[in-house]
Amino acid sequence: MKHTKILALGGIFILTFCFANSANADAAKEAAAVAAAKTWLALIDNAEYSESWETAASYFKGAITKERWQQSLTAVRKPLGALVSRDLKSKTYAQSLPGAPDGEYVVIQFNTSFENKKSAIETVTPMLDTDGIWRVSGYYIK
Repeated sequence: MKHTKILALGGIFILTFCFANSANADAAKEAAAVAAAKTWLALIDNAEYSESWETAASYFKGAITKERWQQSLTAVRKPLGALVSRDLKSKTYAQSLPGAPDGEYVVIQFNTSFENKKSAIETVTPMLDTDGIWRVSGYYIK
């Protein structure tokens, strides 16, 4: 009976240790993805739309041409005006997203305020690109 309790406690310790390591790994991935998203968003904020496309994930560049991306941002983002504030709302690590190939993603939401839109939610989705670097694969403003 004592051996069973010791084995059970040992199993719980191992599971806790594995979960903690997994959570730490996910947190590190989330932090790297958030940093990549903020760097990429700075390009958008400075109307460097061409550069934002150039530095996006290969999946992103395969989904939209540079010209179409620039046209879309000019039509959607430019009218919002200058960035006033951007605060991290949430970040979630995922290996599968609807309509996207399996991989490593972090879905990030920011509470954002612009000069001409006081309250918006920006969703930025970096992915771990084929070269092992976190790059943005999706962007949406609501």
